Amino acid sequence: MTLADLAMPALRDSRLDGLPVAIIGAGPIGLAAAAQLHERGIDFVVYEAGATVASSMASWGHIRLFSPWEFLIDPAARRILVTTGWQEPETARLPTGSELVESYLLPLAATDALAPHIVTGATVEAVSRQGMDRTRSTGRDSTPFVLRMLHADGTHDEVLARAVIDASGTYATPNSLGSSGLDPLGLPAVADRVSHALPDVLGTDRMRFAGRHVTVVGAGHSAANTLLNLAELARQEPGTSVTWAIRNRSAVRVLGSADDELQARASLGARVQQLVEAGEITVIDRFEIASLEDAAGRIRVIGTRDGNHFETDVIVNAAGFRPNLDLLREIRLNLDDIVEAPRALAPLIDPNVHSCGTVEPHGFAELQQPEPNFFIAGMKSYGRAPTFLLATGYEQVRSIAAWLAGDETSARAVQLTLPATGVCSTSSTAGCC
Repeated sequence: MTLADLAMPALRDSRLDGLPVAIIGAGPIGLAAAAQLHERGIDFVVYEAGATVASSMASWGHIRLFSPWEFLIDPAARRILVTTGWQEPETARLPTGSELVESYLLPLAATDALAPHIVTGATVEAVSRQGMDRTRSTGRDSTPFVLRMLHADGTHDEVLARAVIDASGTYATPNSLGSSGLDPLGLPAVADRVSHALPDVLGTDRMRFAGRHVTVVGAGHSAANTLLNLAELARQEPGTSVTWAIRNRSAVRVLGSADDELQARASLGARVQQLVEAGEITVIDRFEIASLEDAAGRIRVIGTRDGNHFETDVIVNAAGFRPNLDLLREIRLNLDDIVEAPRALAPLIDPNVHSCGTVEPHGFAELQQPEPNFFIAGMKSYGRAPTFLLATGYEQVRSIAAWLAGDETSARAVQLTLPATGVCSTSSTAGCC
């Protein structure tokens, strides 16, 4: 699909009149989309599965981001916030996830511009067209979207929308521990001893890991952050030991580059390497997981090579994330066969070619799907690629909002300045660096 093939959105059909744009997810990108639509005078509703906005980010709030505040605030959101007397954080400082939520996202969600339009505790289970499955074409672009909702009290209902921006992220859908991409055989028997990425091992999750043999699986920045915290825990809690299991000979991507302007990220790999060399972290390389077994309360991790196994007490799955596409079964999508990103975007974000800072600016044209007025934005738009930066997502939704407003000139004028980077992670920090 080329730019010439794209027609302006049909949002003024009588069946669409009065309907809002539905935004799935109240994280940084979903709230930025809301701010951009507000400035355009377009009605919207944001649906957030968590009890509060940015619930996924709050769950890894102990992690410090790689980007300084300068790159973490959406321009439209900033313009809304300054009218409330909000004080912008120091631009050069690196916030934690919790600081980003508390100092930026919660104040933004509480503004008069956004608060009346945010629904929390509302999980979007499916998206379709009203009375039309994906096989029916006649009148499709003038038929409202229908979103099936599961609310916190267990009830279901359906809501209508004239357009949809899916900014639901990927943190809730981690990649499998299995080298095949499938869950390892035997996982249900030991699932209670397998942790999601980025546990708070020095804080709320401390007792789960203290005094135990912990294995981190994955070779990206999520793994590196957890390894650093586990090494500190091992110094504080006798009996704690740390193993790092990776599929390749070395974790090349997490070692970073001297050219990386995000110094917090550039130093991460070096710090992990120092711990490996000091014997504080044991590395098992070229290990691919085939199955897991309960071994008298421990986990026996069995590799794909005969007789290749080891035992551990707890596993941290830091193998990256993937988009949840189940809710979009009735939506017509055109996704790349490899990374599951929008097909026009995939060549621009291929992690074998691009780092976070070398991704070209892109907007509605690369994100638009065969389903008219449906967009995947933010980390979810990158599919399984780990090279996402918040600033990139902010420009995505600025372009989408302009397109939905009928401002074709602004929608196509996609511009973005990012810090120069080295090689990005194979598993970015919860999709937000």
